[in-house]
Amino acid sequence: MGNSQTDLELVRLVQAGEKKAFDVLVLKYQQKVINIVMRYVRDQSTANDISQETFIKAYRGLKNFRGDSAFYTWLYRIAINTAKNHLVTMKRRLPLTDIDAQQAEQYDSATSLREIASPENELQKDEVHQAIIKSVQQLPDDLRTAISLREIEGFSYEEIAEAMGCPIGTVRSRIFRAREAIEEHIAPYMT
Repeated sequence: MGNSQTDLELVRLVQAGEKKAFDVLVLKYQQKVINIVMRYVRDQSTANDISQETFIKAYRGLKNFRGDSAFYTWLYRIAINTAKNHLVTMKRRLPLTDIDAQQAEQYDSATSLREIASPENELQKDEVHQAIIKSVQQLPDDLRTAISLREIEGFSYEEIAEAMGCPIGTVRSRIFRAREAIEEHIAPYMT
């Protein structure tokens, strides 16, 4: 039985009143939703809150889910929209601080423990990594979403087209333009 078929059966159970079936969907997709949201917000507790809000919206909207798309594709759209709405709301508020100390402490430096490399190589890897992150963050929303779905989530072009509500040709164009922009941005770091 396929993954999407299992999800559809769980959705049908929830629609029939079996609330515990939704718990299975939450457990199955909770970490994926948090990972999606973390691309938009860099704070773990905020990502957890937005993820929880995503599942609340999904639960409330499940009665209207017809199964035209995979459950995860539908959930992904809700997560993206909830994260974007959060960012819009946050832009309207005045920032309270310039730097979040907890975010600075959570920086993943574990890669230096996994490999033996020269300080120069580590510095260069960090610079390239930061340049890639910065270039992805600077992409317009449509390009950032398309490249993230393809490269991070591993979606097919068809799944991306469905998730973004656009033709496959548009998806290919967005991914091409995103890759081009990223390559251009990191070119100075490549030797």
